[in-house]
Amino acid sequence: MNKRRVVITGIGVVAPNGMNVSEFKKHVYNGVSGIQHIENLKTLNFSCQIAGFPMYKESYLNNYFNSIQLRGLNASGMEYGVIAGMDAWKDSKLPINDSDTPLWDIGVIFGTGILGVDKFREAIYKVDEGKVKRLGSTTVTQTMASGISAFLGGMLGCGNVVTTNSSACSTGTEAILMAYDRISSGKAEIILAGSTSDSGPYVWGGFDAMRILPYKYNDNPTEASRPMSATASGFVPGSGAGALVIESLDSAQKRGATIYAEILGGHVNSGGQRKGGSMTAPNSDAVQYCIRKAVTDAEIDPGEIDAINGHLTATTMDSAEIQNWCMALERKGQDFPYINSLKSMVGHCLAASGSIESVATVLQLKENFIFGNINCEDLHPEIEKWVSRDRIPTKSLDYTPNIIAKASFGFGDVNACVIFKKYM
Repeated sequence: MNKRRVVITGIGVVAPNGMNVSEFKKHVYNGVSGIQHIENLKTLNFSCQIAGFPMYKESYLNNYFNSIQLRGLNASGMEYGVIAGMDAWKDSKLPINDSDTPLWDIGVIFGTGILGVDKFREAIYKVDEGKVKRLGSTTVTQTMASGISAFLGGMLGCGNVVTTNSSACSTGTEAILMAYDRISSGKAEIILAGSTSDSGPYVWGGFDAMRILPYKYNDNPTEASRPMSATASGFVPGSGAGALVIESLDSAQKRGATIYAEILGGHVNSGGQRKGGSMTAPNSDAVQYCIRKAVTDAEIDPGEIDAINGHLTATTMDSAEIQNWCMALERKGQDFPYINSLKSMVGHCLAASGSIESVATVLQLKENFIFGNINCEDLHPEIEKWVSRDRIPTKSLDYTPNIIAKASFGFGDVNACVIFKKYM
């Protein structure tokens, strides 16, 4: 069966360096970091006291939630996901369904790693104090993982698939590919896809305990996230949400929608925690296989890829990731595509990373630029063995990419790679 063409017609983002697409695009292009010192982490004796943290006033939520929905709301991931998702929907110029009939061809696939941690903590205290009747009627919907997709699906009146996926750092990229597969096979016309991640010490504490976060930059947080750098010392935790309205080309053309980019294909797989793969480390064979299968599914030649938005977390695995890209694409040195990592500016937004980074990827295609990698002037020597220095820009380039590959590699040895193309 021939695949239907699939495009992106709306985007929304809540990121540490931008609360809307316009602000996010400007800050990404100019290399503005959203990583900051978090006083509460210092109070709680965290070694790493910095994070990428979206900033907005509580009153901002009035634009997205009604007074009943706001009552007892204490789930940052829910807030981020609803803001990004509804912004993407508004950007697509699609109406909100106010009829009694669900939209049978429209769905939501919105992933998360964990949802409503603060609400769950609040609930634990009330239960332990014997105050179970004071939990409130929204505790369950704020803490169940699928609360975010169910909330968005209800706001929009969706009648197609409404679900939440969860695959650690690969979650957002996987959600996009799940939407792509459903639309390209004719099972849906439009899907709001993305992912979100809670913020705060109860989410980040486990990583601090693992000693994989940088602790020497508490006084200069914007320099802490250093993907591909020789002085990288761990990933900076972050949070937020990214959302994309993914639509069949036929549907988009029929309603005269603005098209940001086309999705050519991709692949999702696992290394099975074999051959060096583990709960925390990737199986390089599986990473390379995922990239090659994504290229095949997209029906392109590896030489057509102009740029890569990598996973690249500022850990010891960065050089291994570069090597895997080189081997999978059979390109290295000066022949290697441009490559960048948004994490240099926002940190590692965990389950939200793939969707936020995909929004950045789509903006590069639509606006004709390649964003620079900040904090990467001292390129890691192992990376220089594989890739020419000018393939890793430290400042944004005015450039017209045609095809960009975006990949995410997550805890549990899971991988996802999607191929985006400029729409013409």
